[in-house]
Amino acid sequence: MTRLCYSVKLRVMRVIYISLLAILLSACDGGLWNNPYPAADDGKSIFYTAFTERPKHLDPAQAYSENEYEFLALIYAPPLQYHYLKRPYQLVPLAASAMPAVRYLDKHHRPLPDTAPAEKIAFSVYEIHVKPNLRYQPHPAFARDAQGRLEYDQLTQHDLRDIHVLSDFPHSGTRNVTAADYAYQIKRLAHPQLHTPIFGVMSEYIVGMKDYAAALQQAVKKNPAAFLDLNMYPLPGVQVVDDTTYRVEIIGKYPQFAYWLAMPFFAPMPYEAERFYAQNGMRERNLTLDWWPVGSGPYYLSENNPNQRMVLTRNPYYDSETYPTEGEASDATAGLLADAGKPLPLIDRIVFTLEKETIPYWNKFLQGYYDASGISSDSFDQAVQVNVGGEATVSDAMQVQGIRLSTAVATSTMYTGFNWLDPVVGGSSEKARKLRQAIAIAVDFEEFVSIFANGRGIAAQSPIPPGIFGYREGEAGINRYVYDWVDGMPKRKSIETARQLLAEAGYPNGVDAQTRQPLVVNLDTTAGGVGDKSRVDWLRKQFDKVNVQLVARSTDYNRFQDKIRKGDTQMFYFGWNADYPDPENFLFLLSAAQAKVSKGGENAANYGNPEYERLFEQMKNMENSPARQAIIDHMLEIVRRDSPWLWGFHPKHYVLQHSWLGNVKANVMANNKLKYWRVEAKRRDVLRRDWNQPARWPFWLGAAALLLFGIWLWRAFRQREEAK
Repeated sequence: MTRLCYSVKLRVMRVIYISLLAILLSACDGGLWNNPYPAADDGKSIFYTAFTERPKHLDPAQAYSENEYEFLALIYAPPLQYHYLKRPYQLVPLAASAMPAVRYLDKHHRPLPDTAPAEKIAFSVYEIHVKPNLRYQPHPAFARDAQGRLEYDQLTQHDLRDIHVLSDFPHSGTRNVTAADYAYQIKRLAHPQLHTPIFGVMSEYIVGMKDYAAALQQAVKKNPAAFLDLNMYPLPGVQVVDDTTYRVEIIGKYPQFAYWLAMPFFAPMPYEAERFYAQNGMRERNLTLDWWPVGSGPYYLSENNPNQRMVLTRNPYYDSETYPTEGEASDATAGLLADAGKPLPLIDRIVFTLEKETIPYWNKFLQGYYDASGISSDSFDQAVQVNVGGEATVSDAMQVQGIRLSTAVATSTMYTGFNWLDPVVGGSSEKARKLRQAIAIAVDFEEFVSIFANGRGIAAQSPIPPGIFGYREGEAGINRYVYDWVDGMPKRKSIETARQLLAEAGYPNGVDAQTRQPLVVNLDTTAGGVGDKSRVDWLRKQFDKVNVQLVARSTDYNRFQDKIRKGDTQMFYFGWNADYPDPENFLFLLSAAQAKVSKGGENAANYGNPEYERLFEQMKNMENSPARQAIIDHMLEIVRRDSPWLWGFHPKHYVLQHSWLGNVKANVMANNKLKYWRVEAKRRDVLRRDWNQPARWPFWLGAAALLLFGIWLWRAFRQREEAK
């Protein structure tokens, strides 16, 4: 009995010992313990990135935010897009087979020549031809039974009892995209149950859209619970010619309409999809267009878990587009044309992982688990160094890892506005103009960019950022009321010049010559914006240079917006991101017709100058040409002299990418750029393994300690048994 018990104990000890030893030694097999992705995905064409918050809308009629377009631009295929490589930004066909043909009509709908003046043009008709054989992603809305009928268009609550996500439907299908689908989506922009952010703009241009929206509202009032079939209500401004051709009729001449055709608002929407999601029980299961979009673009949303990850998968029916065959002169040398002519997309899957904090995101990028990354302020010095010429490059540590940097100036402008209605800083008087010019010289935005943006921006010379027609490089583009051209560079005028202007304005040494009181200027801010203490302190120091007192009045965003609407401000901090890359989209911010107080428009400074207004009306509907450039030059001279803004700066986008990522070129207008990128998955796997190997000596030390412990335990056990 004793020998049997001894034998059993011995075997148990041997099993425990061998198991522990195997666990320790497995740590040394070269596996990556910190890999957040399945080993089965190694070597696959997958792009790994992150998102910081759930996109609120994935319905193209409602989405308008950057984090939403990151998905929608890859899921949907509007008629046009921006050329990936060419600069300035240029529209090219996407789903359209060619650029839209435009015809001009007078008020009697009689044809006009292309050279007709804008005031003679009552209507513009855009005719769009859709590429044949475009197909939608696989989706249950298109599934049909053996008789050819839609399989899931009459679902009951019983049918939906086991349905929780889209993939729970056992069948899916597809069909060709038609011109009618594009017309249907335009109608959805007026849908009374959708909150479409561009309805106000489009209702001013698309013929009949205001009346169409009113008719739809009446239909909903009559039967609120019924499905609103937009096919039953014709929209005069949109006509379907045949399966691949449709027309959109615009009031007047509005060449900027072509830019809207590059946005998801004008992507196709199949009637079957809207009808599918309108069925009872769908919304309760998050089965909606906002959660599961239906597109004809290069990818479809195959997984949507916004608390963890979202996955885009290649649309198996997308075969209508190839990589560009031309670009800028330097693109071939940079290797950006190596994939010319290859079918898009070049990546099979895009995995977005939720990262709410910047530090984990940054660390995973350095480990190779994200393929590209932006740069937070905390990580900037670790990632970027600036050479003596002011050019930003990656740091030595980044170079060792083969990490590259791409930069691009955003089509955005951040500015500080003067309220034109204010009796002190506003208006067209010489006194107020010289005061604004003096402040413009004193506030050093080059220093602001250096301190608060890590150098990621350029001081603005006008409202128009680089990459937009009308922007001029070099000496021809400087604001001569604030800068001099010295040694081939713009140099801010001296503080002495600013003080002289201030004295000429009637405020010598910052004191009102009439009242003998110090000049005080109020700046309204939001609590989370420029109202941050360090920025306000910096701005006060800028005003101190000319002995002007700045008072910052910080408030919440809603109150701030209310003050802007009422004109209850002197100065305020604002910004504008381009809806489309046309100078009109920036110059209209200073149009009197857009005055915030009197018109409710986007001219928050309430600026008005009759000559500027006359030129704006002449310029806004022109095609890009030397004549248009000459008018823009004149307009910029007017606003530079009047100084309704401190022109501020244009932000720069910095993106880091690993060496295995190809075809990366900064493009701030193309939200669909990931379809052009390429991943060398095998190279990524090798480098990940090199960068993430654990230090092995602790494991070997542990194994040795375990071995010694086992020997001691064995001997102690035997001695105990022999002593019995």
